[in-house]
Amino acid sequence: MAIANGSLALAIIGLITAGIVTIVAIVAIYECAKMAMKVYLREGIGNQQRYTAASSSSFANGAGGGGDAGVEMGSMSHFIEGLQNERPVRFSAAQLRVFTKNYSHKVGSGGFGVVYRGRFPSGAPVAVKVLNSTLGKRAEEQFMAEALVYEYMEKGSLDRHLFDNSAPEKIAFDKLHEIAVGTAKAVRYLHEECAQRIIHYDIKPENVLLGAGLAPKVSDFGLAKLCDREDTHLTITGARGTPGYAAPELWMPLPVTHKCDVYSYGMLLFEILGRRRNLELGVQQQHEHGRETGGQEWYPRWVWHRLEAGETEAVLARARAADGKEREKAERVCMVALWCVQYRPEDRPSMGSVVRMLEGEDHIASPRNPFAHLAPYAAGSTPSGYTTTATTESGSSSARTGNGTGRSA
Repeated sequence: MAIANGSLALAIIGLITAGIVTIVAIVAIYECAKMAMKVYLREGIGNQQRYTAASSSSFANGAGGGGDAGVEMGSMSHFIEGLQNERPVRFSAAQLRVFTKNYSHKVGSGGFGVVYRGRFPSGAPVAVKVLNSTLGKRAEEQFMAEALVYEYMEKGSLDRHLFDNSAPEKIAFDKLHEIAVGTAKAVRYLHEECAQRIIHYDIKPENVLLGAGLAPKVSDFGLAKLCDREDTHLTITGARGTPGYAAPELWMPLPVTHKCDVYSYGMLLFEILGRRRNLELGVQQQHEHGRETGGQEWYPRWVWHRLEAGETEAVLARARAADGKEREKAERVCMVALWCVQYRPEDRPSMGSVVRMLEGEDHIASPRNPFAHLAPYAAGSTPSGYTTTATTESGSSSARTGNGTGRSA
């Protein structure tokens, strides 16, 4: 009888112990899962601070509806909470129809979609970009969305201020320099400060939006790609980017790096410097002392020829740099642009180096000819940034010396 009672007691103790162990294990699993979710939300793709809409199937099914579904203020609380946690916020197709009044206010369009103006229930203006279905899975593989919701930037895109001669507001070069630095910092953030490096692939004036005070923000991540920092090269399928801004390696069957964004940014700098498109066909050739000095049809190469000949005054005049301070900034923009468009990716500086050079923190070394690999320019020909006739010079060089330290960019 005593043995039976002892066995019963042991059985009860065993059951209690097993129950305690089970409860502890469940609590531990729950805490681990909660911690993993916090880490994901903090360090994952939410760092891009974009707001994604419904998936393509739900958008297609609801885009043409009547749009009588209301948007409760609870959705705004969800939106604000998402911003605070730096994670994407997903809206339904019905909500987007309400935000945009059934897509009634079109503000622009591009190669990858149409942009509409809208408002959140709080009154905050937003821009909703509906991506073209012809993009296929390229955008969806990164953003899993058919529509993107951005902060509405009241001053429009940079290209309107650079290339539209009828624009009422002419930006002083000092402000253009601020825009260039702000854009460089945005790309530096994508490359160097996100938990995962983001390669934009399409840096150009149309994708630099200007808000109050002409503060710039880089937009349109339809071609962007995430990559781990330890990945030095990526293999991509199909050409990416916009001709005239895309780095040469993007048009070749070669691995690419984040330096392709540096090249595109350099081409943007040239357009800021010249206040014109880099390629303008039909611009008259220039002659000096009976010899042809090269035309301005392709502006970056013309800038190099002027710098090589010691004729920076012509470049500064085109930039409309008014005083000594603006002229100094224009010279820095010119030098940095030439470094950014070096033919070999390893010769281009990092975006962190670009920011320091533009702000005058680092000395800028004399750039090498970034167009040495190109065929000689002939009058009446269409300049091409991608036709090579010779290999580039051997060796690499540093775009900056970093206060005399000789650090590599």
